[in-house]
Amino acid sequence: MDMELRHLRCLVAIVETGSFTDAAIELGVSQAAVSRTLLSLEEILGVRLLHRTSRSVAPTTTGVRVLARARHLLAEADDLIAEATTGHTRLRIGHAWSAMGRHTAEFQRRWAVLHPGIELRLIRTNSATGGLAEGLCDLAVARAVFDERRFASAVVGHERRYCALAADDPWAKRRSLGLDDVRERTILVDRRTGTTTAGLWPEGSRPTVEYTQDIDDWLALIATGRSIGITPQSTVSQYRRHGIVFRPLRDAPPIAVRLIWPRHEPHPATDAAVTLLTELYRPPR
Repeated sequence: MDMELRHLRCLVAIVETGSFTDAAIELGVSQAAVSRTLLSLEEILGVRLLHRTSRSVAPTTTGVRVLARARHLLAEADDLIAEATTGHTRLRIGHAWSAMGRHTAEFQRRWAVLHPGIELRLIRTNSATGGLAEGLCDLAVARAVFDERRFASAVVGHERRYCALAADDPWAKRRSLGLDDVRERTILVDRRTGTTTAGLWPEGSRPTVEYTQDIDDWLALIATGRSIGITPQSTVSQYRRHGIVFRPLRDAPPIAVRLIWPRHEPHPATDAAVTLLTELYRPPR
């Protein structure tokens, strides 16, 4: 016999209510059915899960471990059911580093007012598509290269590039920096989600590059003064850190900010998200 969710729900109900009788009431079955279901689960697993007396029920040592996993699996199953049944009443927007930058809070506030029936969730995932390729979100904010054959996109705005430096770096006293300046230094690049590539400099005049794989590691290494980083303005807004300063790069091309989504069956709120974020990125007149 295969283990089913009803086995796990039975175990959790017995422990949480403290008796087979109350578990039966909660589950809407007979007490005999609760006993049979628990016995079946113990036979499937080949272990005893509960200590039972006429007055109390308590999990065994193994039962404690199984109970923890059971609760986790049931929560995952409930989330799956909710995800399938809520349909388009939830919009998940993924991002790799810094969401919508300085527009993040305003986007959330306006969305709640304009679309009260669609719950908005922002999800950070350290992948080039902000979790879209992994199925973790419906839309994603993208600043790095992505597979344009697989995903459709819209440019919602542009962001200036900045140089991230240790606060005690001699260059921190400058108001701005140029690409020719920074190529003398070691540049720290996120290999998976970074927006900085060697193509910013002419071939033969490119800086030394070191790699990292996460925003927190990127900031921590820059704070040591060993290397510097180049990043969009959104990072400046979202990751102000003690020991780090940001200076604009005068001659670096801006970074396009895109919303991306699956080409097939896009979320119905896609156009609304694109419209709102484009409005927020639009320069004031």
